[in-house]
Amino acid sequence: MLIKENAYRKIQPVFRSDYTERGLKFMTKRNTLTALTLSAALLLSACGTGGSAQRSGTAADGGDKKVSFTIGYAAGDPAARKAIADTVQRFTEANPEIEIKDLSENSSSSYLDWLKTKDAVGEFPDLVEMRDTEVFADAGKIVELPTGLLDLFDSPPEVEGKVWNAPLVLNSPQGIIYSKKAYADAGIGELPKTYDEFIAVQEKLKAGGITPLVVGGKDIFHMGFWVNKFLIDDVYAEDPDWNSKKTNKEVSFADDNVVQAMTDYKELFENYVDKGWLSTPDNQTASILVSGKAAQLFSGTWMFTQIEEADPGFEYGFYAVPDRRGKVNVIGLPSPAGWSLSADAAKDPAKQEAIEKFIRFFFEPDQYAQYLASINGLPSTKEKVEYETGEAMQVALDLMNDPDVTKSLAINNWWGENLIPPQFRNWFYKKLQEMVVANGDVKTYMRQVDEEYDNQVKANAQ
Repeated sequence: MLIKENAYRKIQPVFRSDYTERGLKFMTKRNTLTALTLSAALLLSACGTGGSAQRSGTAADGGDKKVSFTIGYAAGDPAARKAIADTVQRFTEANPEIEIKDLSENSSSSYLDWLKTKDAVGEFPDLVEMRDTEVFADAGKIVELPTGLLDLFDSPPEVEGKVWNAPLVLNSPQGIIYSKKAYADAGIGELPKTYDEFIAVQEKLKAGGITPLVVGGKDIFHMGFWVNKFLIDDVYAEDPDWNSKKTNKEVSFADDNVVQAMTDYKELFENYVDKGWLSTPDNQTASILVSGKAAQLFSGTWMFTQIEEADPGFEYGFYAVPDRRGKVNVIGLPSPAGWSLSADAAKDPAKQEAIEKFIRFFFEPDQYAQYLASINGLPSTKEKVEYETGEAMQVALDLMNDPDVTKSLAINNWWGENLIPPQFRNWFYKKLQEMVVANGDVKTYMRQVDEEYDNQVKANAQ
């Protein structure tokens, strides 16, 4: 299923700065984020568990059987990891008859590779945060989202006509998180309106003796923030079906638009990124920013919480980096991702019932609000959700609500005909790291990238 801008408007709630029936409410000091309302009676009736959730496992204190299931989720973002772990703890305290075993671990490997490793050793989670949905659906590792959970969400994306995920959040924009003090010290009074003005800002920061940008290049997923900013500007904003055309060899990574995007990426890293970027983990970027060792970080709204925890008094702003024409393009289309049930777990009725109970608990307004507040996330549910947030999140909301802002996806988040080979993303990001470190010729590297993409497509077809 291909999602264009018009489909985005159908699938994703309309965001407003004033509350509307199909909208979200956002205020600067005590901001309220609101999604559509689902009948409380429907939710309460869905939460009934009956007795079958106690049919397997070990004996509990009352003599009933305990149900146990495993859970796995991406551990790269400390705030999200803690938010999920806290929800699991609250759930098990409220439901002592259910045990949840957390399989997640912090690793610099990609989440896809981690999941494949778990599968290879027979530890694929019963409930899993799924990002590469089509890969695991095609492999028979996950099942469709149980029909009893579908009414929690407003038209979640489908893959091959089926809903596989309970979406944790809606995709939110990425951009520059900057130190207001650093900008003031450098004499930067206005935010850039074009990419050339953005580069001029970097020059002012550099001239003032501060490293303009921190990048957590040790974690390969972090590389995608800047890579996809340039790809969206020069490729996907104009052609959201570019991936499918590349698979059919109608376009090339060596084409001028992709070469321009990767040239901008390379020049940015060479001139304005902290020299230790390749050994810096993502979870250290917030502390580097608040310490004044760097003036800016390009990331998503989930970093706001980490920054505030690192230094509650740190003053920061947020904006999307425009392209050379002054057009703003951001991550923002919905994608098939979220909680999924494993095929093995679905074979055990008691286990599936326990998992469904946890998912309903996770998305209950009071519980879900705590999760969203921890990561500054946009709610995916119909049920009304409120939490407090700050002015940086207001900017993100305005971007989502602005019809002149093009919403897109990262290279690996498209699906259907636009799905890329599952191993290509990590290979591509690492190749770009190599290009920067070796000061390689962009056109030459893009020819190599194009060849590798074709080889992976061919290998996957066999």
